[in-house]
Amino acid sequence: MNSLPHILHTMSYMALPLLLAMVFHEYAHGWVANRYGDATARLEGRLTMNPLAHIDPFGTVILPLLCLMLPGGFFLGWAKPVPVNPARLRNPRRDMALVAAAGPGMNLLLAIASAIGLSVLLSIDPTLMASWPPQPGQAPRGDFLGMLLLPLAAMALYSVFINVLLMAFNLIPIPPLDGGRILTSLLPAQPALALSRLEPYGMMIIVALIMFDPQIHVIRTITGTLVNAMAGTILTTVLE
Repeated sequence: MNSLPHILHTMSYMALPLLLAMVFHEYAHGWVANRYGDATARLEGRLTMNPLAHIDPFGTVILPLLCLMLPGGFFLGWAKPVPVNPARLRNPRRDMALVAAAGPGMNLLLAIASAIGLSVLLSIDPTLMASWPPQPGQAPRGDFLGMLLLPLAAMALYSVFINVLLMAFNLIPIPPLDGGRILTSLLPAQPALALSRLEPYGMMIIVALIMFDPQIHVIRTITGTLVNAMAGTILTTVLE
C-alpha cells in the first residue's frame, strides 16, 4: 500500500487531468446525442462542462483513491453516465454507435492535445523533464519558471496516459462500456440482441476480470502493454 504522502503527491498532479478526461468524455456523449436528435442530456442539465454535474462519488473519487492505495499499479475511474435515449435518435443503430464512440474519441483528442501542450512547455524550458519525477534527495526547483511549468508538464504527461487508459478501457466490447455499445450497434440483429442482454451484468463481468486479472492478465494487458504503447507513440510522434 502506498503511503498517504505519496498518494497526496500523486493526486495533486492526477486529479485535474482525470476530472477533465471524465467530464469531456461524458460531454462528448451528450453533445453527439443532442446533435443526432436526442436532447435528453441537455434537458436534464448534463450537457455542461460543470464537473459537479458529472461526478460520481464512487467512480470519480473513491475508486481512483483506492487504486492509488492498492499495490499493482492498476488505475480505474468513471464519471456519472450521460443519459441517452436511443429511441429519440434519428437512426438509432447508427447514431448510438456514434454516441458511444464519441467518449473514447474525445479521450484520444485530449491525449494528443496534452502531448502537444507538453511539447510547448518543453520548448519553453527543455530541462523540465530532467526534474520529473522528483528523486529522493533531489531538491525541488526554486526558480519561478520551474515552479510554474513543472507542475503543468507533470499534469500534461499524466493527462496523456489517463486519457489513453480511459479510451482503451471504455472500448472493451462489453456493455455498458462504450465498446460494447458500439459492437451492439454494428452486429446483426440477433447477435446484437444477445450482446445487449449482457448489459445488466456488464460491470460485474468487468469487476470479475479485475479480480482474476493476476491469473488471466486481460486488464493488465490493456492498462500495461496497450496503453503504454499507445501513449508512447503519441508522445514520441508529438515530441520529436
